[in-house]
Amino acid sequence: MLTAFAVLLSFTAVLAYLNERFVRLPTTVGVTLAGALASIVMVLLDTLGIVSGLRGWAANLLQTLNFTNFVLNGILSVLLFAGALSLDASQMMRQRASILTLAILSTILSTFLIGFGAYAVFGLLGLHIPLIWAMLFGALISPTDPVAVLDLLKRARVPKKIETLIAGESLFNDGVGVVIYLVVAGLAGLGAHHAEPSVLGALGLFFREAVGGMAFGALLGGVGYAMVKSIEQHAVEVLITLALVIGGYVAAAALGISGPLAMVVAGLVISAGKHKAFGPETREHVEAFWETMDQVLNIVLFAFIGLDVLLTQPSGLQLLAAALLIGVALAARWISVALPFLFLRGNGPSGYAPYTVRLLTWGGLRGGIAISLALGLPKSEYYGTLITSTYLIVLFTIAVQGLTIMPLVRKAVDADKRLSEMN
Repeated sequence: MLTAFAVLLSFTAVLAYLNERFVRLPTTVGVTLAGALASIVMVLLDTLGIVSGLRGWAANLLQTLNFTNFVLNGILSVLLFAGALSLDASQMMRQRASILTLAILSTILSTFLIGFGAYAVFGLLGLHIPLIWAMLFGALISPTDPVAVLDLLKRARVPKKIETLIAGESLFNDGVGVVIYLVVAGLAGLGAHHAEPSVLGALGLFFREAVGGMAFGALLGGVGYAMVKSIEQHAVEVLITLALVIGGYVAAAALGISGPLAMVVAGLVISAGKHKAFGPETREHVEAFWETMDQVLNIVLFAFIGLDVLLTQPSGLQLLAAALLIGVALAARWISVALPFLFLRGNGPSGYAPYTVRLLTWGGLRGGIAISLALGLPKSEYYGTLITSTYLIVLFTIAVQGLTIMPLVRKAVDADKRLSEMN
């Protein structure tokens, strides 16, 4: 495993360097596309017999690392905590109704819309995926992962309110999405989480995972805050926060509650008190450590996503289904955001301009969570179809939406400026 990780890390460094030196796309987008292109080249070299066995060697290397464990039981805890720590917790609290509405209601709504839409598409093409598996697909593809677009939003100087909304929604709906996936998997009798095949059984599992995870995260954050506030040594404080993340995530899994939601809440608790808990110099060290961890692991994650082309062997029908489902996923994202905004938009402090729905829709990228959940599905006759559909949707959102979001961002910023001038 160490050898496999060393190869992945070295390959990622080369891809990131080439992108930064010659192409200069946003790093996560550039690395993903470079990884996918490298995978296609390896497949062609192997198919043409130029480098025999190359694809098999590379695929075995990726399987050794196990993408699902690498993300869900590895770097996800670090990424979510780092993301939450970087946010303005007071601004998050002011927008909590909007963020939680999108993270919970929109994710649930999207799961049903994509699930039924996928069931119809698969049936139309004669792939015959059972409804419960289509719902699993809806659950795993619904959480957004706008990491690749956040850098663009910051460069464009998007209003703080919009940036916080997108970042906050993505952090919480990652956790909520995993919980919904576990509930659906439990109803289907898959995995370690089994729920009663009833509404009450599903609600019970959701409540335990989600509410239990957030409560545990608040406890972890409170303990961590008290510890770092009582000392002033940046190396020890970094160690405490790192132990909180890794140890807390493992403990949450052992307790049967949501580790992702626990990490988000723990990060927000410490973020809310970081100006009191850390001295100026110490806070600079701690924030720099977590910002670097976040950036490095995101680059590795997106390189891994690109290389996962090696793990797919799609048929023509599967590719057609995936292409149709890109449209389904976009439509579901728009509906699942637009409907809650009928209640959120208005003249009050939680009101948002009309362009926010378009920005959230096109900025709703999918990423590592979707692929890791898909790869973790039990092997069955439906596995290849769901993997292909997941992978193409993820690639589309990163490559197409990620690279074309800037014009939409500029329009949003211009509209916001005009509105401010009018007021």
